[in-house]
Amino acid sequence: MDVQIGNRFRQYRLRTLPHPVPTFERGRNEPNRAIRSRPPDRTWTEEFRAPYSLLLRMILSDADILERLEAGDLVVDPLDDPELQIQPASVDLRLGREFLEFQRTNIPCIHPNSEQEVDEYVTETVVDDGDDFILHPGDFVLGTTHERVEIPADLIAHVEGRSSLGRLAVVVHATAGLCDPGYRGQITLELSNLGSAPVALTPGMRISQLTFTELKTAAERPYGSDRGSKYQDQDGPQASRIQSDDEFGGDQLEREE
Repeated sequence: MDVQIGNRFRQYRLRTLPHPVPTFERGRNEPNRAIRSRPPDRTWTEEFRAPYSLLLRMILSDADILERLEAGDLVVDPLDDPELQIQPASVDLRLGREFLEFQRTNIPCIHPNSEQEVDEYVTETVVDDGDDFILHPGDFVLGTTHERVEIPADLIAHVEGRSSLGRLAVVVHATAGLCDPGYRGQITLELSNLGSAPVALTPGMRISQLTFTELKTAAERPYGSDRGSKYQDQDGPQASRIQSDDEFGGDQLEREE
């Protein structure tokens, strides 16, 4: 694949192969059924140029992010320092003051379908102005972004850590690295210290970043109360609400209706 780099963007061009897409005999190459079924007169360029081009257009750049913020359908509030927080293809988010700490208890285990056990397992800490939250080695706590976000139905946002904190062995999420189309609220961070030394986290510091991917079509049923979404409009860190899931006897499907 040849790559031509322009001043403001990259154009990717696939070299057209002189031969058609290969076909395969049945037997040893049976797993390649999808490739074998392509029309023999199509070239690799015709087959793959559109997917590559689409992929490259889907990630929002700083210019795209600014345009969507100005249009008002994408919201990051407050965005106090756009020049600092808007990166080439992401937005830096700052750390809030509230934390949920997981306490060792006499409960032999936590049952996800027990709201009482989940509530008993966590305690809230609010950091005073000028103070730090100390994240000790092996700790896992829930934090929150200072900013509130609103994701439009045609975008999906990915929560990523900052490399500078990653080099201190601090990670910002375990599995919840996604903001669905339609989500509104602050973002709960799953903070862990994988290192061997405590790390001081200061409220207001840039803790994570959001990248945005444009969907091929807008979501027909975006995240929200209409589909029973559990964390819509959350304020501060929120403990697990998995007991609301249908498989645990919750009312999620009833709320979707």
